[in-house]
Amino acid sequence: MRARLPSCLRLAAAAVLAACAAGAFAQDKPVELKFAHWLPANHSLARNGFEPWAKSVEAASKGSIKVVFFPSQQLGKAADHYDMARDGIADVTWANPGYQAGRFPLIAAGELPFLVAKPGPGSAALDAWYRRYAGTEMKDVKFCFAHLHVGTLHAKKPITEPGQLKGMKIRSSNGTNAQFMTLLGATNVQVSAPEARDALEKGVADAISFPWGSILSFGIDKAVKYHTDMRLYASDFAWVVNKGWYDKLGASQKKVIDDHCSNEWAAKVGAAWGDDEDSGQAKLEKAAGHTIVKLTPAQLDAWKKAAEPLYGQWVQGVDKAGANGKQALAELRKELDARKAGN
Repeated sequence: MRARLPSCLRLAAAAVLAACAAGAFAQDKPVELKFAHWLPANHSLARNGFEPWAKSVEAASKGSIKVVFFPSQQLGKAADHYDMARDGIADVTWANPGYQAGRFPLIAAGELPFLVAKPGPGSAALDAWYRRYAGTEMKDVKFCFAHLHVGTLHAKKPITEPGQLKGMKIRSSNGTNAQFMTLLGATNVQVSAPEARDALEKGVADAISFPWGSILSFGIDKAVKYHTDMRLYASDFAWVVNKGWYDKLGASQKKVIDDHCSNEWAAKVGAAWGDDEDSGQAKLEKAAGHTIVKLTPAQLDAWKKAAEPLYGQWVQGVDKAGANGKQALAELRKELDARKAGN
């Protein structure tokens, strides 16, 4: 039987370890982490994702890493955030790969219609699956983690059937969603989330694919009154880090960033934001002048059948990029099923 150290010695050993850890951070040069995103500063993801992550980084680094936020496209347009991290305009950015359709074909799997039902476990599944591809597809940045949200169609008139979209102007959420709208005969309106309300109010768009809660936080509830009750699409997001900034960190600081670029954080952020977004459905249901459009099982099946060609197109695109599309999709489905996150 192994002898136990006296309590006084155990406490002394713990104090020495704590002092060593503090000493390691004391040797690190204090650095600023410029974190850029394109959401309003009071958006639910900022409150439930960005800020808790930043506070945890600062605490874990003993204050040697100070996070400074640049929200609302202050450093660049929404579609430019991946390149902003690559080029060092910001140190960490929140990027929507789907804003540059075709550039990141693998991670676009998470955008396939009716694939993901639950944003928290779905984010964990997407992140775990994508880590084996990120080093190639996003090789000019340090990949931190991926997560997603789930959304639906919000329009100026009730939409229940895929055929109703023919001739409509739709602000699509990402490249895959835009492919789906084109397949159904709609015209895509390419504007970022911050520009969407203006497009709807000016008649440039008739409907929008968007998560529930952000309809309210972006003020889009003033422009659309009908909300189709289905899990139509998901949008993928990647937190990416400038390699030059990361390489200059001390060893202890690098470990802090590595610990915060994890599958656990992907799941945490995905759940915190995704669940909050989903809660927007109940808020809109109670809001005066708004209607939640319910679908019959047959109508939902029609939507799913209409989306089937997109899966084949995704497989072909990934094959052209040099990976095995059929195998990759099967692996993603396996990850989703393991977390009970599939649609």
